[in-house]
Amino acid sequence: MQRASNKEILGWAMFDFANQAYTLLIITVVFGDLFTRVIVGDAHQDYRMGNLLWSVALAVSYLAVVIAGPVCGAIMDFSAARKRFLFASYLFTVITTAMLYFVAPGYIWLGMWLIIMSNFGYAIGESFIASFLPDLGPPETLGWISGFGWALGYVGGLVSTAFALMFLGEVSLENFDSVRWVGPFAAGFFLITAIPTFLWLRERGRPRRLVRPSSYVVLGIRRVAASIRTVSAHRDLAWLLVSVFFAMAGIYIIISFTFIYGAQVVRWDEGTRLVMFVVVQLTAAAGALGFGFIQDRIGAKLTYGITLTLWLLAILLIYATPAIAEWFTIRNGVTVEPQQVFLVVGSLAGVCLGSTQSAGRALVGQFAPHLKAAEFFGFWGLSSKLAAIVGLMGIGLLQAWVGLQAAILFCLLLFALALAAIIPINEMRGRAAARPRRPVSPESEDMT
Repeated sequence: MQRASNKEILGWAMFDFANQAYTLLIITVVFGDLFTRVIVGDAHQDYRMGNLLWSVALAVSYLAVVIAGPVCGAIMDFSAARKRFLFASYLFTVITTAMLYFVAPGYIWLGMWLIIMSNFGYAIGESFIASFLPDLGPPETLGWISGFGWALGYVGGLVSTAFALMFLGEVSLENFDSVRWVGPFAAGFFLITAIPTFLWLRERGRPRRLVRPSSYVVLGIRRVAASIRTVSAHRDLAWLLVSVFFAMAGIYIIISFTFIYGAQVVRWDEGTRLVMFVVVQLTAAAGALGFGFIQDRIGAKLTYGITLTLWLLAILLIYATPAIAEWFTIRNGVTVEPQQVFLVVGSLAGVCLGSTQSAGRALVGQFAPHLKAAEFFGFWGLSSKLAAIVGLMGIGLLQAWVGLQAAILFCLLLFALALAAIIPINEMRGRAAARPRRPVSPESEDMT
């Protein structure tokens, strides 16, 4: 298989560049903090109710993706309509994100509803854009291509969030009239910068149609059920999806609560918050790109395992940040603040964040049967979003019980389970299972 043109690869990667504005501005850096501390504003309860409602809203949105993702993937494979599905998710995300402007202090249910809708559009779009990856090159190049996409995504996040923070200011009730524009800003950035994706990315495959529109849903359900029944032929992919489940549960917690953790546990100031954002973006981009090159040389499984091991260390350091600061202060006689330690820890977490997601996506691209790429990336999305539900509800309930600092150790268990799940994987066997044993003609599909 020939590698796609550089222009098409750039077009594919630009969607990662564009949608990172949503991830960072809405989920990670600004709106999540705004929702818990200003929209809900239960400071007298250590923001535990705000944190829990934030977890619930995100979990519900991911549940919707779990239900819709694999079926949409099967329909896209049959009808060669991936770009149309991607475009629909893109527009839906832009519209609902812009509407976050109307969420004011006390408008808790409106805020939750708009987060559910906008995050659904964003998250299902992730699966749609990932399904194009196997078309962009042979398996041995997918590590670099996937890493390039993640790295460019973090650059997009850096650009969008830097401009937003410069003009919107700090997250506070006093600054609410300014910071409420975060939704329209993220929506506008996504709207404009994703245009190259729809201009340069090719739709491959021969479109097929059914007479009744409702038949597409029936077809999607039947093909998903058939893929589940034949999953034994892809046992390495099955084990990978188990690992992805646990790893992504931890990653979604980190993405959704890092800046909330910084504000509530580390109690950083505005300057440190800005520096942390830059540090995480740069190290995540470096991790995605650097480990992409490493993966193409030492193998995706080993690379993925290394990143999971680094996560174990990062979580321990995140939990121990206040204690480490106190130990350094006593030992050296110089005051070291927890926020300063947290910046160093954030560098390691950033490297892990980019590299783990890139390596996992590339492995799915290698193990997924080429003729069912969208459908199997639908399962990748399903595994990730099921993980988000478990991870976010787990951390939400745990922090309501023991506080956010102790609850973060839940991630340690999740990454350990993810590491254990890759032990049975044989990378060469997984690649071989993804290759068709005989030609498959369009006429062999069930079109009734």
